[in-house]
Amino acid sequence: MSKIIIIGAGGVGNVVSHKCAKLPKIFTDIVLASRTLSKCEAIAKDVFSKTGVSIKIAAIDADDVAATTKLLRAESPQLLINVALPYQDLSLMDACLNAGVNYLDTANYEPPEEAKFEYKWQWAYQDRFKDAGLTALLGSGFDPGVTNVFCAYAQKHLFDQIETIDILDANTGDHGYHFATNFNPEINIREITAKGRYWEEGLWKEVEPMSIHQVYNFPVVGKQDAYLLYHEEMESLCKNIPGLKRIRFWMTFSQKYLSHLKVLENVGMTSINPINIKGQKIQPIEFLKAVLPDPASLGPRTRGKTCIGCDIAGTMSGEKKRVIIYNSCDHEECYQEVSSQAISYTTGVPAMIGAQMILRGLWRHSGVWNMEQFDPDPFMTELTQHGLPWQVTELPLE
Repeated sequence: MSKIIIIGAGGVGNVVSHKCAKLPKIFTDIVLASRTLSKCEAIAKDVFSKTGVSIKIAAIDADDVAATTKLLRAESPQLLINVALPYQDLSLMDACLNAGVNYLDTANYEPPEEAKFEYKWQWAYQDRFKDAGLTALLGSGFDPGVTNVFCAYAQKHLFDQIETIDILDANTGDHGYHFATNFNPEINIREITAKGRYWEEGLWKEVEPMSIHQVYNFPVVGKQDAYLLYHEEMESLCKNIPGLKRIRFWMTFSQKYLSHLKVLENVGMTSINPINIKGQKIQPIEFLKAVLPDPASLGPRTRGKTCIGCDIAGTMSGEKKRVIIYNSCDHEECYQEVSSQAISYTTGVPAMIGAQMILRGLWRHSGVWNMEQFDPDPFMTELTQHGLPWQVTELPLE
């Protein structure tokens, strides 16, 4: 059906490559490109051994718009799947516009010099993509991504009016290291150490990092310590779920993880302000990223499960109602299938499904879109067919 190019050869790029290769009638040709060609080679070799599908590889600096445009024009894909760094979103969107290629990513743009991520930079591309007749699908991972679709599904099928949404992300996986992050350390730590924000009654409310805590009883993994963070899907959902009164995001962390993070923060290792080391400027967090384990290496040693979902309350037929829509994944099962742990799996599978939605014409509309703006039903069907089965459970009213 279509040729695609995947930019990024980390854990998520690995999952996307494996999952697309399993659907050759949809993804007829696959190109995997990254700054580090050896990572592409390793993924292509593993994909071929598991599926018999050959993937073309290329070296590319995703910050270089001219070079990326040249690659896209040479390959002529129908879609670019961006699983590189969030810093590179705008460069890749520019290259797609230059080359006439549809665009998809899993996380919104974040400027390298500031620990702040929001959609305004990408939403500003709306007219350019619309005029070009191209689709840009933002945040087609799990959170953001599947969580947005869960909310759209609830709005369509489970509620007449949604009043509150709590997005909850639990990972009980154990990789055996004293301290490591399950995805890019730089992005992960910047996200956690930033001030928390949530939206209530039409206003954004800001709190100190990790200052609001609850013990939440998750399906499958049980009671876990969850902390309020800011996360990008709240920014679009508060605009696209009419009548919403409050939306928050929670992520679980062990006390061991938080203790290590606090020490690193106290000694300045999480700072993004460059310092001079022997005549070279470097952000301390970049050095920390270099010494921490590569998230892509955690797969073979991670045990345990994830549980990510949306606790949604509102009314249906005049009655108060509360549900949780969720998925749970097993790290070992994910690694056995695609050689990546569940954090990469839960992001990579929705990226592949979002790509399907565009290529099959189900979600193909000119402009820049968030996940909840499309019909959730075909996406929800694909989740169950490709390793992310979901459940809806009634919860007691608070």
